[in-house]
Amino acid sequence: MSYFFIAPSGPRDRAGRVVFLLAMLLCMLLAACGGTASGAATPSATITLKVFAAASLTESFNEIKTQYQAAHPNVNIQYNFNGSQILVQQMTNGAAADVFASADEANMQKASTASLVLQSQIFARNKLTVIVPSGNPGHVNTLKDLARKGLKLVLAAPDVPVGKYAQQVLDKMGASSDYGPDYVKNVKGNVVSQEENVKSVVQKVQLGEADAGIVYATDVTAAVAGKVTFIAIPDNFNVIAKYPIAVTKDSTVQAQAQAFVQYILSPTGQAVLSKYRFISPGS
Repeated sequence: MSYFFIAPSGPRDRAGRVVFLLAMLLCMLLAACGGTASGAATPSATITLKVFAAASLTESFNEIKTQYQAAHPNVNIQYNFNGSQILVQQMTNGAAADVFASADEANMQKASTASLVLQSQIFARNKLTVIVPSGNPGHVNTLKDLARKGLKLVLAAPDVPVGKYAQQVLDKMGASSDYGPDYVKNVKGNVVSQEENVKSVVQKVQLGEADAGIVYATDVTAAVAGKVTFIAIPDNFNVIAKYPIAVTKDSTVQAQAQAFVQYILSPTGQAVLSKYRFISPGS
């Protein structure tokens, strides 16, 4: 926009110049304000929510992410899936997280003792199962076959929640007259690998690198159902894994983190977890 200045003449020049300059200044200000007002409104800022979650939650939490972000378009969820013990170590070393979802209470207690999290709540439970590759090359048909000499068994490491639970299952079987301590000794002798998270156990079994593995029942997902089959562990030997969740103390978006936790605990979040065969915390 161009402005032209025509100097007024006559005895009232000084007053005319003042009025004219003020008018020009007002026009310029209105033009500037008008340009801003005509622009689109600034959208609300996107909030990044960093969620550290046990590897066994990968599929269910990814579906929850899709639903949650659709309902909360200003929230961007970033997941870090791994063994719970690794996630605690990462947070202890300074990794930024807003929510921690563990596959066991022991690692949540470690996080609490280190003043990393606020109050936790149990949001899901799980059971263990034995899986074998499709085609069952190791001919594992019953739990007793796990003790057969030469069998290749893969477990998670003892400090991984599912690895710890597997040891508890074997301890129960060892105390039973149906199996006994020799059975446990032979099963442990067949362990060829101890993985850092449950997904690594599943991968080795589905690729045929092991004859069997012990994982969560929820790990027999649609993506791997055609590549593995499972052998159920009876309830009297099985272990119920409890999954706690908490907002971290250092989160800079605690209100949004708490809202996500409440969504996980809500009927909508619980329905997704149930779809992936998690057991509800209250059942």
